[in-house]
Amino acid sequence: MSNLARKLQQEQQGYQPIQRPETPSVKRYRISRGEKVLAILFVLMVSILSVKIISNQATIYDVNKNIHNMKQSIENQSRVVTDLEDQVDELSTFERIYKKALENGFTMNENNVKVVHP
Repeated sequence: MSNLARKLQQEQQGYQPIQRPETPSVKRYRISRGEKVLAILFVLMVSILSVKIISNQATIYDVNKNIHNMKQSIENQSRVVTDLEDQVDELSTFERIYKKALENGFTMNENNVKVVHP
């Protein structure tokens, strides 16, 4: 058979060429240099901001710790001052001063006593 006859026969029979199943082609997307640069800049910015936030939190923690220590020392000093004021009140009573004066040989002379009002 000649080529022309074969073509006519194939057209009459409804020849369809054998189709092979196509394997799905994997499309590979290439990352451009600009996208790489943007990705690197993004990672750098995130890491720099993370370090900045962590260092700020550490500074805040130190300041809060110092504030707490100062409050404790102020409370302790206030307690000491209150105790000393109580001691002064106890030691400055009239009876105690009079007793100490008598022990040291002083006598009460009403002509030399002056009344002082607060």
